[in-house]
Amino acid sequence: MVIKTITLPGLGESVTEASISNWLVKPGDSVERYQPIAEATSDKVTTEIPSDFEGTVKELLVELDTDIPIHAPIMTIEVAGTDGEKAVVALEEEPDIQEETVEAPVACMSGAIASNMEANKDVETSDKVEKISGEGMRYSPAVLKISQEKGIDLSRVKGTGRNGRITRKDVLNYTPAEQPEAVQPAQTGQPTQQITDEKPSVQLNEQHEGQNTVVQPDGVRKAIAKRMVQSVNEIPHAWLMVEADVTELVKLRNAYKENFKKQEGISLSFYPFFIKAVVQALKKHPKMNASWVNNEITYFKDINISVAVATDEHLFVPVIKHADEYSVMGIAKEVNRLAQAARNNTLKPEQMQGGTITVNNTGSFGSVMSQGIINYPQAAILQIESINKRVVPTDDGGFKFADMINLCLSIDHRILDGLAAGRFLAEVKENLKQFKNESDIY
Repeated sequence: MVIKTITLPGLGESVTEASISNWLVKPGDSVERYQPIAEATSDKVTTEIPSDFEGTVKELLVELDTDIPIHAPIMTIEVAGTDGEKAVVALEEEPDIQEETVEAPVACMSGAIASNMEANKDVETSDKVEKISGEGMRYSPAVLKISQEKGIDLSRVKGTGRNGRITRKDVLNYTPAEQPEAVQPAQTGQPTQQITDEKPSVQLNEQHEGQNTVVQPDGVRKAIAKRMVQSVNEIPHAWLMVEADVTELVKLRNAYKENFKKQEGISLSFYPFFIKAVVQALKKHPKMNASWVNNEITYFKDINISVAVATDEHLFVPVIKHADEYSVMGIAKEVNRLAQAARNNTLKPEQMQGGTITVNNTGSFGSVMSQGIINYPQAAILQIESINKRVVPTDDGGFKFADMINLCLSIDHRILDGLAAGRFLAEVKENLKQFKNESDIY
């Protein structure tokens, strides 16, 4: 018998460490190649790790919820064979997988990714999705890997898993009687709906003490806690607030929302308008788009907006990359796409990284004033509060009813002072005022 070691795979371009949040197997269990063996959590994203080998689990090498570096050993597996021969072929010994086999948009994954994706440069560990009959189907890397090796068109395989999901056994048992000569690549650039992988339920460790319940936080909650403590401990927060008149913006959004829903298939909220106003203000006040790391200030050229998305259990902050390239409609679609991925537990690590400033729509919960904790290591977070009718004075000495909103800004006082923050908020306020009935959102 030969003992093989499985390491923590690369989980994203800038991810340097992660933790095992759940073991899906235990010592003595038999595992198949590509079978998910653990769940790893990094930056609030949970990812399944597949086995590189077929054999028996020998030893689990790390404790749950303990941060370990990428490529650190996590498990040993006993496989058949001798020291002089290998009974199974590791991923690094396999031929290249041609990229053109699958050309569909990348699927947002909470499921498995191929192990050692960075160490094994000759292997394309694909987590991409093929377009099937006009609907997007999400496959695990194990299913994709086997189908590519055997030349199987997954659109012809009947799934027996949950919600029709195609499992490894479905692919292995498939008889290619009607297999076409070539698999046609899916069209790129179109939105893909994801169906989440069936995953074992993670039972929280609860200890009941009288009327109280003590619950061990899951991996995502621990990741949130770690970031919040780091932000509060390292960043000297300063806070300020202004109120803005968004009466004309409310009229504009109400004029568009019905047709927008019919044409685009998604609701038009106020959130995209606020993000657009922030993006425009950042162009005039680029010092807000910054970060303090290792006693150095980095001013970012790209405007990548982190947006807060709530699920039943957690708050995720995925990123709209190059937000300045989007119209209000484009931002609305990006917010919807990222929100769906978060709620379906299909966010990829790279979708959570690279944000340069956070815009949080706290007003959706009815909040009128809040002090946000900065999304480390960014320099600022803007809280958009709820819109409320107020009586406000007019220039002629009278009064009127207006739709008013509070904009609450937290800043890193090492990078920014009150003057810079005040000018930025004034610009956002003015941009919101410029939205009128004749404004184009496309």
